[in-house]
Amino acid sequence: QVQLVESGGGLVQAGGSLRLSCQASGSIFSISVMGWYRQAPGKERELVARLTTGIETYYAGSMKDRVTISRDNAKNTVALQMNSLKPEDTAVYYCNAVINYREYWGQGTQVIVSS
Repeated sequence: QVQLVESGGGLVQAGGSLRLSCQASGSIFSISVMGWYRQAPGKERELVARLTTGIETYYAGSMKDRVTISRDNAKNTVALQMNSLKPEDTAVYYCNAVINYREYWGQGTQVIVSS
């Protein structure tokens, strides 16, 4: 059973930073993509950033100049460093990965940015 577990969410003031982490565990043979999505109240889930097995990264949307995604292939982890956070970044952030050619989601971690 493959699982993704996020950590690092919480409450932060506008302008602050947070670092989210995601640990993949279970019977893992290959991870081709790891990334982060977010879903704000009343909105659809959207891609924040993703990183492939190599060094190819993709940043999307309004956060692309304020986030950095990184991955530790040996530890099966992916992190998202978020800086200059804004109240509109308030959302549940989900880890996403393609593991053993199947897509998995974490349970989500709440990020609240106060003004």
